[in-house]
Amino acid sequence: MNSETSIAALFASIRPRYPELMGKTALVTGSGRGIGQGIAVRLGREGMNLVVTSDVVEEVAATANGLQALGVRVLPVTADLARAEEIDSLFEQAQAAFGGVSLLVNNAADLRRGRLLEFNLDEFDSQIDVNIKGAYRCSLRAAEQMRAVNGGSLIHISSVGGLRAHWRGLPYDLTKGALDAMTRAMALDLAEYGIRVNAVAPGFTPRNKSLNSRQEEFRSKAIPRIPLHRAGTPLDIAAAVAFLASDDASYITGQILYVDGGITAQLSPREAEL
Repeated sequence: MNSETSIAALFASIRPRYPELMGKTALVTGSGRGIGQGIAVRLGREGMNLVVTSDVVEEVAATANGLQALGVRVLPVTADLARAEEIDSLFEQAQAAFGGVSLLVNNAADLRRGRLLEFNLDEFDSQIDVNIKGAYRCSLRAAEQMRAVNGGSLIHISSVGGLRAHWRGLPYDLTKGALDAMTRAMALDLAEYGIRVNAVAPGFTPRNKSLNSRQEEFRSKAIPRIPLHRAGTPLDIAAAVAFLASDDASYITGQILYVDGGITAQLSPREAEL
């Protein structure tokens, strides 16, 4: 199944729920694949215009082409969120194409994890640049556009690692904890402009449908430890994003919504009960 066929199948599986989103514009970072692509598909199904972006040209094109074939208005932009000038250009293009954005989903992230004594500082700096500075700069530019029209929504894609540490979780968990703090601080700063700021924190949600043998072994061990006994999917995360962007969430800001099958609710998995 090629990317366009996969996107069409996802699109057809979704029942749109939020007509108030129709015709508005969403910018989803890291939307070339995985969770970001699932979010883009869901928002496209809700009738939103989309700015699809990542730092991989082929992934941006594949997502954009798949959505455009379904009648979604899409602006594809390749951008490296570690570069401030590329973020500026991204939002300038969104302004020119759609008159600005009413929803920003900060999904792009460097996902590498390791141990303190093994992870080098260059890799640490890379995660800070994308996961924290990139999200901060995108939020700033989006908030400037939203303030001009008296409202909007910022949604950060965090992680259960922002609340509970992964084994071998540095510096990724550090960046997600910072993103959670950023969510609360931005919510207070931007409330007076009618801009809501929330985060969605996925649990175990494989980014790719096809897993290698090592990943499949990890998956088989992980699922029994999840109370709902299944992995998450990109559309699970996308459903939470659509809700938080909708009018049904109009009194929700500064919150972290955990979409994790119950992982963070437990002290320990049942088979390792304390």
